[in-house]
Formats: sequence, structure tokens, C-alpha cells
Amino acid sequence: MIGIVQRKVLWWRTRRRPDTAVRYLEALVDALEPEGWRFVRLYRLEEFPIPIPLLWVYVRHVGIAVSVLAVPGGSWAYYEAHRGRAGYLAVCGDAGSAAEVIGRHLKRRMFPGTW
Repeated sequence: MIGIVQRKVLWWRTRRRPDTAVRYLEALVDALEPEGWRFVRLYRLEEFPIPIPLLWVYVRHVGIAVSVLAVPGGSWAYYEAHRGRAGYLAVCGDAGSAAEVIGRHLKRRMFPGTW
């Protein structure tokens, strides 16, 4: 369980370093693009003044908003944005693994009867 102080430090790191989050989201785009997914980059401050960079990954009627948050130990991780820290997807640094997890999430939503 993350304590209150540690939670505040992680919140501070996440908002203080949006450039780190953007770098990891761009790596995720590079890993997902060959699979045919589409993207909306919601982290260009001049266009989308939101506090946490988001990446909308979608195809047809199905999508997932991905954010990058600081985690204990100085690392970063990909999260399903609307679920916050409960929506852990994968650790940053291995965009290929994160792309596989996100692809499985989206395919499960596209074809719910086949999983």
C-alpha cells in the first residue's frame, strides 16, 4: 500500500516531468503503429492544456486512454487513464510489452464473445 507521503511525491514527480511521460508515450506509439492502431496525442500543451499527457489509442469504435505515471523507485509505468493507479498496464522502458497488453485490451473490447 502506498502511503500518503509517497503518493504525494509520485503525484509531484508525474506533474513535474511531463517531458518524460511524452517520451514514453512516443515510444509506445512507435511500438503500436505497426499493428495498425490509430492515435490521438493529447499532450501538445498548445492544443490540449491538460495536466497529465494522454495518448488515445483506438480503432473503429473501441479505444483506450493511456497515461504515464511515476512509480516508486524512480521508474515510470503505463496506466489506463480513467482508472488511475488501479489501471496498471506495464512498466515503461519496454514499449513492446506495453503494446501487447494494450492490444489485448482493445481486441477483447472489439470481440467480447471470443475471449
